[in-house]
Amino acid sequence: MASRRKPSPPPDGHPRAARGRDQQQVQRAIQSAINSGEIIAVGVLHLVRTTIVTALAGVQDVGAEIGTAAVAAVRGSIKAAHSIGGDLGAVVRESIRGTIIAAESIGGELAGVARSAAGGAVKATGDAGGDVATAARRAVEGTVLAAKELGVDVRTLAQSAAEGAMEAADRIGGAASRGVRATLSGTVAGMRSLVADVVPSSRPRGPRRTSPKRSRRVATKRSV
Repeated sequence: MASRRKPSPPPDGHPRAARGRDQQQVQRAIQSAINSGEIIAVGVLHLVRTTIVTALAGVQDVGAEIGTAAVAAVRGSIKAAHSIGGDLGAVVRESIRGTIIAAESIGGELAGVARSAAGGAVKATGDAGGDVATAARRAVEGTVLAAKELGVDVRTLAQSAAEGAMEAADRIGGAASRGVRATLSGTVAGMRSLVADVVPSSRPRGPRRTSPKRSRRVATKRSV
């Protein structure tokens, strides 16, 4: 039986190799920049926004790496806040807000960034032993704040964040998945029913239709 050959790594000039270097560069830059001391001194929103923009400077394909940067920044913020006993909910909200504002300033696709960042926030909160349902709510709140500040479609961006949060919660499973879906099926930051599939239809029911046979039977009884 012939042994399988391991695929050789792409050459240095290959686009895949360049992207791999970019991802490592972005993650290293964010990990070194976001720490508990900086969060206290600068504030989460400003720190995340500045860190992402700086980390992506010189990256060949910013559009491809903005999702990586968003997840790394949000997770780094939550980890730093957890280490000092900070308010994880507030950190989630402000880190998501800073991420989306940073993405807009460098031409990133906002819906994808909101989705990635919200998912990263839920996972990081779960890893830290925090309340993932609260993290999902705060992620949507941060997204709504950023959308209003930037003047973009609030509902669309909030829906993207909700989808990312639910996907991450579903991967965790169990009570986390149920809690996030229950939270996002209500009203969050003025947005109603972000989980449309679990919200019963509220449309009024029309008048009940009576079959022709039943109509004839009723008419016969009345004439007797």
